[in-house]
Formats: sequence, C-alpha cells, structure tokens
Amino acid sequence: MSSHTPKSPTAAAVTVITLRNLKRAREKIVCLTAYDASFANLLDEAGVEVLLVGDSLGMVIQGRDSTVPVSMDDMVYHSAAVARGRRRALLMVDMPFMSYATPPQALENAARLMQEGGAHMVKLEGGALQVETVRQLTARGIPVCAHLGLQPQSVHRLGGYRVQGRDAAAARAMLDDARSLQEAGADVLLLESIPTQLAAEITRAAEIPVIGIGAGPECDGQVLVLYDMLGITLGKRPKFARDFMTGQGHIRTAVASYIEAVKSGAFPAPEHCFN
Repeated sequence: MSSHTPKSPTAAAVTVITLRNLKRAREKIVCLTAYDASFANLLDEAGVEVLLVGDSLGMVIQGRDSTVPVSMDDMVYHSAAVARGRRRALLMVDMPFMSYATPPQALENAARLMQEGGAHMVKLEGGALQVETVRQLTARGIPVCAHLGLQPQSVHRLGGYRVQGRDAAAARAMLDDARSLQEAGADVLLLESIPTQLAAEITRAAEIPVIGIGAGPECDGQVLVLYDMLGITLGKRPKFARDFMTGQGHIRTAVASYIEAVKSGAFPAPEHCFN
C-alpha cells in the first residue's frame, strides 16, 4: 500500500538572506527540529522557516541519555530523509560530537552533510575554540550556525544540563565569543539556556540572526525540539519548552499554534525563561 502526498507549490525557498531580512524587519524566525521526510513535509508546508536536524535525535529517536553517541552516519541519514521531505525551509544540520575537532575534519564532515545529507547550513557547538573552524568553513562557502550557551555535547564536562552565562565573567565571555564567531563568518547564532537579559544583549549586538532555545523572547527567532513541542518528551520536559498539542485535535494545528506564538512574541512566556 502506498501513501504519498504530492508537494504543493510554495513560496520562495528560505535562505541565509531571508533570515537576515527577517531580522531587519523584526519578524521572528520559526525553527523546529525534524528527523524524517513526513514531519519535514508537514512543518515545511505549515510555514516553519528553518528545519534543524538536531543531534537531539540521539535522545528522542534513539533513546540515548545524551547526544554524544550520535555519529556522522546518523546525521547524514536523517538529514537526507528531511531533505527529501522539505521544499522551501532552510535545512540546518548539527555536526555531531567530535566531528569537527580540527578545521580539516570539520571541512570533510560538513561537505558530507551538504553533499550526501542535503544540508544548507551546519551547526557546531563552541565559542572561541571554534573561530578558526568557522572561518575555514565559511571561506569555502559552507554556511554555519554557531551554538553558544548550554552545549549538550559537553554535558559531561558541564555536570548536567545547566543554565550558562549567569555570572558576569561568563556573560562577558559569551558576548566576546558571539562577536568573534560573527567576525569569523558565522551566518546564525543559536543561544541555549542562558539568562533572558544576556540573550537580549547578544541579539542587539549581533548583525546576524540569533535563534534562542531557553534564551528568552528577545532573540530573533525560536527553536524547540519537535517532540517537546508535541508533548511527547521522553522523561521530564525542559523548562523552556511548551506542549502545543494540549487542546489541539491535530499535529498540524499544534504546529500552526507554535508558529503563531513565536511570530506574535507570545512564546516564550516568562515561565519558559531564565533570569
């Protein structure tokens, strides 16, 4: 038995330029994770601008305790599946743990994600240490999202999933990292689990779009793990997430509700933020 829904004509494809224009226009950017073609198609048609193939798949798809065991082959496989389902959304893909330890390694693996996985942009965790890698990638035409704040691949060193940047020294360092990564060519910043005020300061200072998760409402856009947004989180749902399926009769309606909440600024609300 075959199940196939033809793709309908859509608006122009979302690009790095689109995201910059949304920031300039002060229109919020909507991002959700996706791991397969069916959800990619649904989210794309609903109007989600950025699909993130997150290494969170290690936890929500594979049932692991962290993102650390996720491999490059895993990421390429899921990225290719999402690429086949999307039509207009920009496809951002995480580089998994230890796949970008050196600039040459990062170049090789980013090329795989783009050539085999259909990625439009790669995302990597880390601040000053990643500046040269970002410079090397972007110089060769590979768009990069730099991930600051809570870095799940470093969870064992951090001692758990903790809010970052709460003390003055850490906040200053994060601001400096954001500036350095932008100067190195990063096209987007992603801030995870940091105080709202710090995220607002970084967003104002950055010329590039800033997407937040647990970083307050002042970021240029928001991202959630799809399964957190649908209320089917394995274990405890993060403080920064909201179940948009509550009271909805269909996944499409829940996604539409999420998009509207992000665009209007209703999400994240104070209860989803950190001080």
